[in-house]
Amino acid sequence: MDQAASGLVAGAEESGAYRVFGREEWAALRSNTPLPLTDADVRGLRGVADQVSLAEVADVHLPLSRLLNLHVTAARNLASVQDTFLGRPASVPPYVIGIAGSVAVGKSTFARLLRAVLARWPDHPRVQLVTTDGFLLPTKVLESRGLMRRKGFPESYDLRRMIGFLRAVKAGEAEVSAPVYSHLSYDIVPGESEVVSQPDILIFEGLNVLQTAGAAVLASDFFDFSVYVDAAEEDIEAWYVQRFLVLQRTAFQDPRSYFHHYRDLSEAEATAVARGIWREINHPNLVENIQPTRPRAHLVLTKGPDHAVREVALRQM
Repeated sequence: MDQAASGLVAGAEESGAYRVFGREEWAALRSNTPLPLTDADVRGLRGVADQVSLAEVADVHLPLSRLLNLHVTAARNLASVQDTFLGRPASVPPYVIGIAGSVAVGKSTFARLLRAVLARWPDHPRVQLVTTDGFLLPTKVLESRGLMRRKGFPESYDLRRMIGFLRAVKAGEAEVSAPVYSHLSYDIVPGESEVVSQPDILIFEGLNVLQTAGAAVLASDFFDFSVYVDAAEEDIEAWYVQRFLVLQRTAFQDPRSYFHHYRDLSEAEATAVARGIWREINHPNLVENIQPTRPRAHLVLTKGPDHAVREVALRQM
């Protein structure tokens, strides 16, 4: 853990904001929750260069799924109480979970695995996952505004559309559409959308889900629970470079890839490019816009250099 992360955890524990658990202590809170996934399931859900194991799912995801199952039940009961008070038909709004963290920290894999685990609970089998990538401004707009080197920063998102999407989902609208983003073309896919149809749980994952950005209405205003996936900056940089090298040998070889021009770089050249992108774009965004949102999360997962979660900090109620 880097000094910033260590300081956050120590300070939060001392102030009483969070209770901090070691890996084994957190894993014990799984109780008798069954493990619904297999090694093959985990391999199919983890991202490029991620090293999540089935043991990680058992130790981290299962206790969290148990906690969230209890939260969902409590939220439904509270909604029923309010409907009774207002004299209106009972309604069950989707329970919304936000997942934040740096580029390359493994939050997308974490979100996919959490979705798979939560969907195995009979109380809430309909779980959908949407990422904020779809709410990035199209490339032509970013280029016209000189923001291509600021992609992932708050100003590169269509925040009004994102807030409208979350508001409609939380209001229980029958079908709500989200734009679709292609990592191959590095752009919004014209004419395509992902439909969210009144799920029991919506997982909303992205760099910016806990950011305030001076807006009157925040994405997190619609969250029932939020998770921040954390790690030391030097580890995240190493994972980013590792992922870039894997993509350079695979996805970047596709002529349709936005990064096809990197296809013939040597490993040393590709490493230098990746470190440059990290230093000029991703690290400043992490320090300026992402890390400051960490204390706003209900749960902070801190990873070690081996990608494994080592500590869990749960905000006190």
